[in-house]
Amino acid sequence: MPQTERVIRTEYSEIMQKSYIDYAMSVIIARALPDIRDGLKPVQRRTLYDMHELGVHHNGPYRKSARIVGDTMGKYHPHGDSSIYDAMVVMAQDFKKGLPLVDGHGNFGSIEGDDPAAMRYTEARLSKAAEEAFLSDLDKDVVDFVPNYDETENEPSVLPARVPNLLINGAEGIAVGMATSIPPHNFGEVVDACIAYMKNPTISLDALMELLPGPDFPTGGVIVNRSELREIYETGMGKIRIRGRMEVEKGKGGRTNLVITEIPYTMIGSGIGKFLNDAGALVESRKTNDIVDISDQTSKEGIRIAIEVKKGADVEALKKLLLKKTRLEDTFGVNMLSVSDGKPETLGLLPIIRAHVNFRYELATRKYKNLLAKELEKKEIQEGLIGAIDVIDLIIEIIRGSKDVKTVKKCLTTGETTGIKFQFKGSEMDAKNLSFTEKQADAILALRLQKLVGLELAALKKQHEETLNNIRSYEDILTNRTSMAKVIMKDLAELRKEYGRERKTILTDAEEIVIEEKKVEERTVWFLMDRFGYARTIDEGTYERNKEAVEEENRFVFMCRNTDRLGLFTDTGQLHTIKILDLPCGKLRDKGTPVDNVSNFDSAKERLLLIRDMERLKTEKLLFATKKGMLKVVEGSEFDVTRRTSQATKLLDGDSLLFLSELGEETSFVMESELEYFLRIDVKTVPEKKKGAVGVRGMKLVEGDRLKACYLLAEGDNPEIEVRGKQVALGRLHMSGRDGKGVKR
Repeated sequence: MPQTERVIRTEYSEIMQKSYIDYAMSVIIARALPDIRDGLKPVQRRTLYDMHELGVHHNGPYRKSARIVGDTMGKYHPHGDSSIYDAMVVMAQDFKKGLPLVDGHGNFGSIEGDDPAAMRYTEARLSKAAEEAFLSDLDKDVVDFVPNYDETENEPSVLPARVPNLLINGAEGIAVGMATSIPPHNFGEVVDACIAYMKNPTISLDALMELLPGPDFPTGGVIVNRSELREIYETGMGKIRIRGRMEVEKGKGGRTNLVITEIPYTMIGSGIGKFLNDAGALVESRKTNDIVDISDQTSKEGIRIAIEVKKGADVEALKKLLLKKTRLEDTFGVNMLSVSDGKPETLGLLPIIRAHVNFRYELATRKYKNLLAKELEKKEIQEGLIGAIDVIDLIIEIIRGSKDVKTVKKCLTTGETTGIKFQFKGSEMDAKNLSFTEKQADAILALRLQKLVGLELAALKKQHEETLNNIRSYEDILTNRTSMAKVIMKDLAELRKEYGRERKTILTDAEEIVIEEKKVEERTVWFLMDRFGYARTIDEGTYERNKEAVEEENRFVFMCRNTDRLGLFTDTGQLHTIKILDLPCGKLRDKGTPVDNVSNFDSAKERLLLIRDMERLKTEKLLFATKKGMLKVVEGSEFDVTRRTSQATKLLDGDSLLFLSELGEETSFVMESELEYFLRIDVKTVPEKKKGAVGVRGMKLVEGDRLKACYLLAEGDNPEIEVRGKQVALGRLHMSGRDGKGVKR
């Protein structure tokens, strides 16, 4: 019988919404965010567990990173190998993690942003901290195991972390519609805060912050907004301002060296190179003249960036300038977002510590229930063995008189004597009184004769006493929360003693740095730019003395104020701006600086058509002409913008700007095409448009033709140009209407 189709009608938007939510939650829960209990993302947890399963322990040999990554990917994390390797690398970098969980061997990257070597070249193993604080209790059934992605293996849903890793190592991750950014903290301070909370669950945030005052970055530095940390720890969100640390050292020749020994945590990687570039830019832009040289002397011993300072310079002022104008002072955005009870939640300091302590109680409960069950089993067997030794002769007689083990076991557990031959009278009556348990009977039958020696019996009784003590201890821990708390606190104190270290980051409150810009004396200068694109300014006196040479050697020459801005119009329709102060001002024969260096203009991709003083341009009008013959006039005030780059005009696809000029006393406009058509029109027929308009057609071009050149003529002007060896007088061309075909020459 054919199967009938089943059609489900539903809204497409509902399907998309459900699919997107499912995808988002998968990214949030299963990839991007750490679990509040062990502070690990799934990829980190799976990598550590796989290393544990592979036996890559801290006191054993290193194993190839590629082997670890491949095993993790094949068994537990069915995603890209790079994501697994990157996670493992970060867990091994002591400049990113306060408590590295992986011990890397080989090139695992550097604080300066050098990439780690490929996984086939590096080796790794678990760190001692990872084994003791995260993996040691996995064999005690303290966490749930769940099937892996293809249900061929089991993996822990969470690692039995004995410390609040979410705070100690922090976390960073970008999910769908949310991100987490948790700073690292000092191991000892976090442990102290946990112990304080366990002693007093009603402890206030202020009291807790006396023990855990703020983040402790592996790179050190100085947090300068300590007073704002309380609100951050209360809400779980905020911004931390952190500065690098600088020291003043004596240099050569009486000079002073300003040495940066610690950097903000946010400068790790490419931030160091950017700082060097930014510091160099301060010199190039003449924001400071006090820096003689900068050298990055960072090594395995730590950060060292030496800045050689000019003799007699104000070092304190230079410090402020560097903090203000570079990333030597930066902001760390805090969003303490993690997966709590299966859902993402932003929590403050107290809830995070509370969640970890509750998790520790859960771990301890499961651990000691498991240990108690094992001790009770040992007690049962030990009591059976001790009881058996007291009647060992009878048991031997039962064994010798029985045909099989089943008969012996039945006699030991139930007193059944059928089928057993006894040697002595009264033995059968004694045998009927036996009532060992199944486990005790198995242990008795497995008993070796050497255990009957007197010393072995004494040892057995001693073990039994220890077992009874353990049972009493475990029952006390499980029934008395205070006893359990003492055990957990003792464990935390031992870990603190092993892994605690001195704080690196200083906490203080500092005023925001204010740099008083030196007032520039406003004066008139002459802007010069040669045909190679090198620009500079000279003073009025120099220009007047060398006027002819200046006009002859430079493409653009005009007068402006040194506080003005210049606009650079290009054939791509872009407007780039430059501050006059960014250009060198010097002698006539000074080379100047390429305009590419002080603006977004790219001489390799754009052609410069016009440079004008932006102040003067406000009162002018500009005439635009493109290669496709589009014309328009635009008020200069439309180009009064503050952005470094903006759109000067709109162009048709495949079109480019050919001609751009200020309008003065000119009365006519001549267009010359590549196919040698000429059209002369009245300037007044070109309409005024906004800069965002394409314009109107100035000349009707035949197919395949484009404008080649344009000329603005004043009344009486009659320049001549050469066309195929003949001179064409532009002023004698017939005045036609706009959008004409023109005449062929």
